[in-house]
Amino acid sequence: MSYRNSSTDFLVCGNPGWNMSKPSLCYDVFDSPVGTLYLVFSGRQLTGVSFDKPERVPYKKGAAPGSFIKELADYFGGVPCVFNQEIKFLTGTDFEKKVWTAIMEVPFGETRSYKWVAAKTGSPAAVRAVGRALSKNPVPVIIPCHRVIESDGSIGGYSSGVDVKRRLLDMEYYAEGK
Repeated sequence: MSYRNSSTDFLVCGNPGWNMSKPSLCYDVFDSPVGTLYLVFSGRQLTGVSFDKPERVPYKKGAAPGSFIKELADYFGGVPCVFNQEIKFLTGTDFEKKVWTAIMEVPFGETRSYKWVAAKTGSPAAVRAVGRALSKNPVPVIIPCHRVIESDGSIGGYSSGVDVKRRLLDMEYYAEGK
Protein backbone atom coordinates (compact mmCIF):
# COMPACT_ATOMS: atom_id res chain seq x y z
CA MET A 1 0.00 0.00 0.00
CA SER A 2 1.05 3.54 -0.51
CA TYR A 3 -0.36 6.96 0.01
CA ARG A 4 0.37 10.51 -0.95
CA ASN A 5 0.50 13.19 1.73
CA SER A 6 0.36 16.81 0.72
CA SER A 7 0.34 20.12 2.48
CA THR A 8 -0.57 22.05 -0.67
CA ASP A 9 -3.67 24.16 -1.24
CA PHE A 10 -6.95 22.30 -1.46
CA LEU A 11 -10.45 22.78 -2.78
CA VAL A 12 -13.43 23.43 -0.62
CA CYS A 13 -16.28 21.02 0.14
CA GLY A 14 -19.14 23.26 -0.87
CA ASN A 15 -18.02 26.25 1.20
CA PRO A 16 -17.56 29.43 -0.84
CA GLY A 17 -16.32 31.25 2.28
CA TRP A 18 -13.15 29.17 2.35
CA ASN A 19 -10.38 30.17 4.74
CA MET A 20 -6.89 28.65 4.29
CA SER A 21 -6.17 28.84 8.03
CA LYS A 22 -9.20 26.67 8.84
CA PRO A 23 -9.80 23.83 6.39
CA SER A 24 -13.36 23.23 5.25
CA LEU A 25 -14.41 19.63 5.79
CA CYS A 26 -17.22 17.44 4.52
CA TYR A 27 -17.91 13.73 4.63
CA ASP A 28 -19.18 11.00 2.36
CA VAL A 29 -20.14 7.44 3.27
CA PHE A 30 -19.09 3.98 2.17
CA ASP A 31 -21.04 0.91 3.28
CA SER A 32 -18.51 -1.81 4.04
CA PRO A 33 -18.88 -5.36 5.37
CA VAL A 34 -17.56 -4.14 8.75
CA GLY A 35 -19.95 -1.19 8.97
CA THR A 36 -20.48 2.25 7.51
CA LEU A 37 -17.28 4.18 6.93
CA TYR A 38 -17.50 7.94 7.19
CA LEU A 39 -14.90 9.42 4.84
CA VAL A 40 -13.90 12.96 5.77
CA PHE A 41 -12.41 15.19 3.09
CA SER A 42 -10.81 18.58 2.84
CA GLY A 43 -11.31 19.25 -0.83
CA ARG A 44 -10.00 16.16 -2.63
CA GLN A 45 -7.74 15.10 0.27
CA LEU A 46 -8.81 12.41 2.72
CA THR A 47 -8.41 13.61 6.30
CA GLY A 48 -10.32 10.98 8.23
CA VAL A 49 -12.04 7.60 8.21
CA SER A 50 -14.38 6.77 11.04
CA PHE A 51 -16.96 4.19 12.00
CA ASP A 52 -18.82 6.99 13.82
CA LYS A 53 -20.71 9.78 12.09
CA PRO A 54 -18.66 12.99 12.27
CA GLU A 55 -20.08 15.78 14.41
CA ARG A 56 -20.28 19.31 13.01
CA VAL A 57 -19.05 18.15 9.58
CA PRO A 58 -21.57 18.40 6.74
CA TYR A 59 -22.47 15.46 4.53
CA LYS A 60 -21.72 15.87 0.84
CA LYS A 61 -22.67 13.05 -1.49
CA GLY A 62 -19.89 12.50 -4.00
CA ALA A 63 -17.17 14.09 -1.84
CA ALA A 64 -15.21 10.83 -2.16
CA PRO A 65 -13.69 10.46 -5.63
CA GLY A 66 -15.04 7.54 -7.66
CA SER A 67 -11.54 6.06 -7.97
CA PHE A 68 -11.26 5.91 -4.16
CA ILE A 69 -14.70 4.32 -3.81
CA LYS A 70 -13.60 1.68 -6.36
CA GLU A 71 -10.41 1.01 -4.37
CA LEU A 72 -12.48 0.56 -1.20
CA ALA A 73 -14.91 -1.79 -3.01
CA ASP A 74 -11.97 -3.81 -4.35
CA TYR A 75 -10.35 -3.96 -0.91
CA PHE A 76 -13.52 -5.14 0.81
CA GLY A 77 -14.08 -7.55 -2.08
CA GLY A 78 -10.81 -9.26 -1.13
CA VAL A 79 -8.62 -7.74 -3.83
CA PRO A 80 -5.18 -6.73 -2.54
CA CYS A 81 -4.90 -3.12 -3.62
CA VAL A 82 -2.90 0.03 -3.25
CA PHE A 83 -4.84 3.02 -2.00
CA ASN A 84 -3.83 6.00 -4.10
CA GLN A 85 -6.11 8.48 -2.37
CA GLU A 86 -4.21 11.57 -1.27
CA ILE A 87 -4.15 11.98 2.52
CA LYS A 88 -3.75 15.16 4.53
CA PHE A 89 -2.99 14.84 8.24
CA LEU A 90 -4.74 17.59 10.16
CA THR A 91 -3.45 16.25 13.48
CA GLY A 92 -0.57 14.16 14.76
CA THR A 93 2.90 14.62 16.19
CA ASP A 94 5.99 13.92 14.11
CA PHE A 95 6.35 10.56 15.89
CA GLU A 96 2.71 9.60 15.20
CA LYS A 97 3.13 10.46 11.52
CA LYS A 98 6.30 8.33 11.45
CA VAL A 99 4.33 5.40 12.89
CA TRP A 100 1.48 5.86 10.39
CA THR A 101 3.98 5.99 7.53
CA ALA A 102 5.81 2.86 8.76
CA ILE A 103 2.68 0.71 8.85
CA MET A 104 1.98 1.50 5.21
CA GLU A 105 4.74 -1.04 4.50
CA VAL A 106 2.77 -3.92 5.99
CA PRO A 107 1.38 -5.88 3.01
CA PHE A 108 -2.25 -6.93 2.57
CA GLY A 109 -2.88 -10.21 4.41
CA GLU A 110 0.16 -9.91 6.69
CA THR A 111 0.77 -8.59 10.19
CA ARG A 112 3.64 -7.00 12.06
CA SER A 113 4.22 -6.45 15.77
CA TYR A 114 4.18 -3.21 17.70
CA LYS A 115 7.87 -3.91 18.34
CA TRP A 116 8.54 -4.10 14.57
CA VAL A 117 6.82 -0.73 14.06
CA ALA A 118 8.84 0.81 16.91
CA ALA A 119 12.06 -0.40 15.28
CA LYS A 120 10.94 0.98 11.88
CA THR A 121 10.48 4.42 13.43
CA GLY A 122 14.01 4.34 14.83
CA SER A 123 12.73 4.12 18.40
CA PRO A 124 12.89 0.40 19.28
CA ALA A 125 11.95 0.97 22.94
CA ALA A 126 8.83 2.99 22.06
CA VAL A 127 6.45 0.02 21.82
CA ARG A 128 3.76 1.58 24.04
CA ALA A 129 4.07 4.91 22.22
CA VAL A 130 3.48 3.04 18.95
CA GLY A 131 0.24 1.64 20.39
CA ARG A 132 -0.88 5.12 21.41
CA ALA A 133 0.00 6.51 17.96
CA LEU A 134 -1.95 3.72 16.25
CA SER A 135 -4.98 4.48 18.43
CA LYS A 136 -4.94 8.01 16.98
CA ASN A 137 -4.65 6.92 13.32
CA PRO A 138 -7.01 9.32 11.52
CA VAL A 139 -7.51 7.05 8.51
CA PRO A 140 -7.86 3.43 9.69
CA VAL A 141 -8.19 0.76 7.01
CA ILE A 142 -6.37 3.04 4.52
CA ILE A 143 -3.40 3.29 6.87
CA PRO A 144 -3.64 -0.34 8.04
CA CYS A 145 -3.19 -0.13 11.81
CA HIS A 146 -5.35 -3.29 12.06
CA ARG A 147 -2.31 -5.23 10.74
CA VAL A 148 -0.30 -4.51 13.89
CA ILE A 149 -0.52 -7.17 16.59
CA GLU A 150 1.28 -8.17 19.79
CA SER A 151 4.69 -9.91 19.56
CA ASP A 152 3.16 -13.09 21.03
CA GLY A 153 0.58 -13.21 18.22
CA SER A 154 -2.36 -11.92 20.25
CA ILE A 155 -4.53 -9.39 18.49
CA GLY A 156 -3.93 -6.28 20.63
CA GLY A 157 -6.26 -3.29 20.57
CA TYR A 158 -8.01 -1.32 17.85
CA SER A 159 -9.61 2.11 17.99
CA SER A 160 -12.83 0.80 16.41
CA GLY A 161 -12.92 -2.33 18.56
CA VAL A 162 -11.17 -5.68 18.51
CA ASP A 163 -14.09 -7.32 16.66
CA VAL A 164 -13.63 -4.96 13.69
CA LYS A 165 -9.87 -5.58 13.76
CA ARG A 166 -10.40 -9.35 13.77
CA ARG A 167 -12.89 -9.13 10.85
CA LEU A 168 -10.46 -7.02 8.77
CA LEU A 169 -7.59 -9.44 9.46
CA ASP A 170 -9.77 -12.48 8.68
CA MET A 171 -11.02 -10.89 5.46
CA GLU A 172 -7.46 -10.22 4.27
CA TYR A 173 -6.19 -13.62 5.40
CA TYR A 174 -8.88 -15.59 3.58
CA ALA A 175 -8.69 -13.37 0.50
CA GLU A 176 -5.06 -14.41 0.21
CA GLY A 177 -6.19 -18.07 0.16
CA LYS A 178 -4.40 -19.07 3.34
